[in-house]
Amino acid sequence: MRIVVAHNRYREAQPSGENTIVDSEIAQLTDAGVEVLPFIRSSDEIPSMSKAAKALLPISPIWAPRAQEDLSRLLTTHRPDVLHLHNPYPLISPWVVRTAHRHGVPVVQTVHNYRQVCSSGIYFRDGMICQDCKGRALGVPAVVHRCYRNSRAQSALMATTLAVHRGTWRSVDRFIALTSAIADHLRDYGIPDERIVVKPNSVPDPGRPAPLGDGFLYMARLTPEKGLDLLLEAWRRHPVGTLGTLRVAGDGELRPLVEAAAAERADVVYLGQLDRAGVRAAVEASAVVIAASMWHDVLPTVIIEALASGRPVLGTALGGIPYLVGADGPREPAGTGSAEIASAIPGEGVAPLPAGVVTGTAGWVVPPEPAAMAAAFPVARAGAAALSQPARLRYEQTFHPDVVTKRLLDIYASVTRP
Repeated sequence: MRIVVAHNRYREAQPSGENTIVDSEIAQLTDAGVEVLPFIRSSDEIPSMSKAAKALLPISPIWAPRAQEDLSRLLTTHRPDVLHLHNPYPLISPWVVRTAHRHGVPVVQTVHNYRQVCSSGIYFRDGMICQDCKGRALGVPAVVHRCYRNSRAQSALMATTLAVHRGTWRSVDRFIALTSAIADHLRDYGIPDERIVVKPNSVPDPGRPAPLGDGFLYMARLTPEKGLDLLLEAWRRHPVGTLGTLRVAGDGELRPLVEAAAAERADVVYLGQLDRAGVRAAVEASAVVIAASMWHDVLPTVIIEALASGRPVLGTALGGIPYLVGADGPREPAGTGSAEIASAIPGEGVAPLPAGVVTGTAGWVVPPEPAAMAAAFPVARAGAAALSQPARLRYEQTFHPDVVTKRLLDIYASVTRP
């Protein structure tokens, strides 16, 4: 089988789980004997472009003529079985779907965000979830609020792109929804059930988990939607040292907040931006990984990495987080919960979980509120050992490359069968 993987890489200065997933998926497909033809562009190319190329950038999200020419040559030369599209913006454009179909090549797209509808792709604005453009033919609110790159002109361009390519997206042969929540998003957009398949991402198997460390790890872009404010406010509700160490890794506009917290409290450590070895060391040093997202985060890669290392996760009950930690199915009423975990909390004995804290197969979810997260910290710290093995098992059964790659090959086969 011969597959073109098309992806516009995000800037390397902006940590991207999506870039990581695409790289891993290419490696996993190659290991499975698939011939992969990468069709990759990077936003890091933009500063070094010629003046003529930069002049065309404003229309690239809509058309990207150079990318269409290059893709046409690739398709003509190699005659692939499928084009698998990830992120098309800004240098590839959704027009590659039309180009592939013109060559008789079916298209599969992994949906990593909400950009069929939302110009920013995250349904988040001014510190809160926003779906003002949902159901509109043209996303005027995105222009008014400068939702794309904080620019009214660029927001107008993206809103126009989404309107122009509504038919393009609806012509995709198969959508890969990373969770059932994304499948619902696609159905709401008008995609029929038979063209939606739920398949999560995976990360490479790091091997047998190391013994649990202590404390918590938060690893994300330091931006408002990732919930750093929420995390730090919740952490400050506990005396210094009572929860172990809070390690924070990543970079972004909110970096000064975590630097101030680290200067203020001995139990907060800022690790900066980490390479792969640094990530693994930080995970192994911790007992619980935190996902404090304030938006409907689709499928945070850091959670899969945590499960692979046998670390349970404390997350907000938004987007794909409940699915990842196995807390999206039938559950006990709030105020009840795991006696085994509750009894491990010093001085508590067997007691119900705090209101709003829900225990899943591989972690806990709470409402995106400081009080709820603060109440969950001691529960998660006490219960980490009990959920370490279930966390690893969830990874092996649902997110291991062997499981996920087989599912992906089945999806390719479904669009190439006569």
